[in-house]
Amino acid sequence: MDIFRTKSVEQSIRDTEAPEHQLRKRLTAVDLTVFGIGVIIGTGIFVLTGEVAKEMAGPAVAVSFAVAGIVCALAALCYAEFASTIPVAGSAYTFSFATLGEFPAWIIGWDLLLELALAAAVVAVGWSGYFSSLLTSIGVHLPASIAGDDPVVDVPAVAIVLILTAVLIAGIKLSSRVNLVIVIIKISVVLLVIVAGLFFITAANYTPFIPEAQSTPTVEGVQAPLIQVLFGITPVAFGVMGVFSAAAIVFFAFIGFDIVATAAEETIEPQRALPRGILGSLAICTFLYVAVSLVVVGMQRYSELSSSAPLADAFTAVGQDWAAVLISIGAIAGLTTVVMILMLGQTRVLFAMCRDGLLPRRLAKVHPRTGTPALLTAIVGVVAAVLAGFISLSALAELVNIGTLFAFVVVSVGVIILRRTRPDLKRSFRAPLVPLLPILSVLACLYLMLNLPVETWLRFLVWMVLGALLYFTYGYRHSRMTRAAQEQPEAS
Repeated sequence: MDIFRTKSVEQSIRDTEAPEHQLRKRLTAVDLTVFGIGVIIGTGIFVLTGEVAKEMAGPAVAVSFAVAGIVCALAALCYAEFASTIPVAGSAYTFSFATLGEFPAWIIGWDLLLELALAAAVVAVGWSGYFSSLLTSIGVHLPASIAGDDPVVDVPAVAIVLILTAVLIAGIKLSSRVNLVIVIIKISVVLLVIVAGLFFITAANYTPFIPEAQSTPTVEGVQAPLIQVLFGITPVAFGVMGVFSAAAIVFFAFIGFDIVATAAEETIEPQRALPRGILGSLAICTFLYVAVSLVVVGMQRYSELSSSAPLADAFTAVGQDWAAVLISIGAIAGLTTVVMILMLGQTRVLFAMCRDGLLPRRLAKVHPRTGTPALLTAIVGVVAAVLAGFISLSALAELVNIGTLFAFVVVSVGVIILRRTRPDLKRSFRAPLVPLLPILSVLACLYLMLNLPVETWLRFLVWMVLGALLYFTYGYRHSRMTRAAQEQPEAS
């Protein structure tokens, strides 16, 4: 049983040319950059800023965002090289298949399914919260059973997922146009927060910039960062350790630039457009995150920040209710594009896995009119809607982070391997300082993973074991490579 057989880059590209599995090329570098900004700016900037500043990092939350951004930049350079060399749907799954083999690729694909499905549902629930809050501010009160902190069914979350599923089915170009309009709205709101907030900053709110380390109930037991448990360090929030633990949490805010790579197959001139889209969107968003977090903790004492809507509530605290309403609108717009692009990414990863036979191949058929994997998109939409509507997801956001960091580690290792095994391969973009840069990327990602809670690691390991069982009971036997190997002796 050869579970480490690789799929050549040339074969991966040939597979994209089969008529029934051919996605339409409609996207440019600008589209990809806007996609990246559309998915990155969302939960992190509108929700996580307050919670992490209040409980883990204090005013130094800006440093946490910068650390997470640097880790992402290291991985982004590796993604850019892979995406421009292998412009095929599937992102880290496809890259792993070309370097590490089928089983590692399956594990990464399985990992990405967890990351994107949970992330889309988590963000949809956040969208519902802002939407309900906005309706309340104009005098419309939704029943507690369908919206709010603990609804029976989160109807707004289900509704937004299903509406965006319909947009994705309609075609990639329509999706990019909807995304562009919404991104312009939310970037305008973010710039408003930065500029208007400068007039309400109180210097005393920055002192102490890194609060003194202290043990808190939020980091005890299985909620303690793994690195603190492994090395016998008393679990703490705040302090330097708290800033790095916070970086592992706000990392959730950067999830998305890797999704740009999943649209490789639908990109015009992917060799040039993909690196620009990946690196451009990440650079813009890192700057905005650091700027916004500095302004917000300057406007309101970190210990008083809201955990659910920190930006809006910070303006309310200084008597600027008009800004709070605009920020809520921006948050709704921001989270809308995040949900849509997370589902787009999940669909493209599944599409690549189905086309390889690791999941049912009939799901990888492209609709003749829209040029999208319509059936697969509908399935992804329904699953995300069920998760968002019926399951409490607040504790699972960190599970998304560990899944993403694991994918980054594999992609970084893959760049080193492919440089050695295929030095002849044409690379329109080359990551600098290989192998040093990918090694730094691996170490940085592993460090952030170790800063995640023990319970997150336990859940992640359970998911990986389930994935391995599914591969050996279904994936391996139905793989196109298995069938090709079985047919070869017969042909000879």
